[in-house]
Amino acid sequence: MKTVNIAIDGPSGAGKSSISKAIAKELGFIHVDTGAMYRAIGLYALRNHCAEPDLIAEQIEKIDIELKFIGGVQRVLLCGEDVSDYIRSPEVSMAASKVSAVPAVRKHLLDLQKKIASENHIIMDGRDIGTVVLPHADLKIFLTASAEERASRRYLELREKPDCPPYEEILKDIQQRDYNDMHRAIAPLCQADDAVLVDSSEMGFHEVVEHITALIKEKLD
Repeated sequence: MKTVNIAIDGPSGAGKSSISKAIAKELGFIHVDTGAMYRAIGLYALRNHCAEPDLIAEQIEKIDIELKFIGGVQRVLLCGEDVSDYIRSPEVSMAASKVSAVPAVRKHLLDLQKKIASENHIIMDGRDIGTVVLPHADLKIFLTASAEERASRRYLELREKPDCPPYEEILKDIQQRDYNDMHRAIAPLCQADDAVLVDSSEMGFHEVVEHITALIKEKLD
């Protein structure tokens, strides 16, 4: 079976996962959030005090990451534990940024990502999908928004929680994450030459979903 692979890349907080999930549901595809895989390894690193590159590289073969799709919705298992609800904190986000720069971590996850893509019609999002994981994807999207807009969205998402950090701290974290992702030695965040740029700074969620869905349908037709 010839599978259809759609790659959606972009910086942290651009809405890649939620938008990709909505598009996948509409098209009947599977959504693969590769960032969740790195977040799971970041969570492991925090729990086991092995966030430094040499330490996480030594541990990587012990870290079992599994994706399960229930009704088309991705759940992330870390060594058999469903950690889908534990990997979205700013602390885990920064840990994920650190471990994603470790070559052994990227190699560990790359084969799994390619295998899923070879077996399913997918919308896969991350930082290097169009450039490294799926260089021959049927369509590549680079989804972005200004750092200020991404920080504002994150603040609105977290503000009802008692431990919500101030907007300025969220913005600083996003800017640091952008720098880390764009300057890492292995597979840095960048727009693939043949990717379509979608800047959502002035767009609502449903507008972005409709726009990218239309691009996919046009490409497949």
